[in-house]
Amino acid sequence: MYDLEERTLAFAKAVRTFTKKLPRTIENEEDIRQLARASASVGANYIEANESLGEKEKRMRMKISRKESKEARFFACLLDTGEDKLTEEERLRIIQEASELTSIFGAILKKIP
Repeated sequence: MYDLEERTLAFAKAVRTFTKKLPRTIENEEDIRQLARASASVGANYIEANESLGEKEKRMRMKISRKESKEARFFACLLDTGEDKLTEEERLRIIQEASELTSIFGAILKKIP
């Protein structure tokens, strides 16, 4: 079984590796910052959820992780990869992973009272 904490860390690292390859336009600069923040927040809030003091806090942190993964997907969709097809494929993988993480956190939330 894949450790979700490790998966969220790998996602944040993949985002950082990916964004280094992007054209540095004014629009991309802002969207890159937002994507980097959101991708890190997914994992950070998941860790906080697992260390929570109660079910209410755990639920709140999981909701934040889900929200941040949705935001990461949104900002990844906005990014301009230029003419590089490999970078575009990488962007699509980032979008896919953000979507999968959103689904995972949604499923976890259904199980928390």
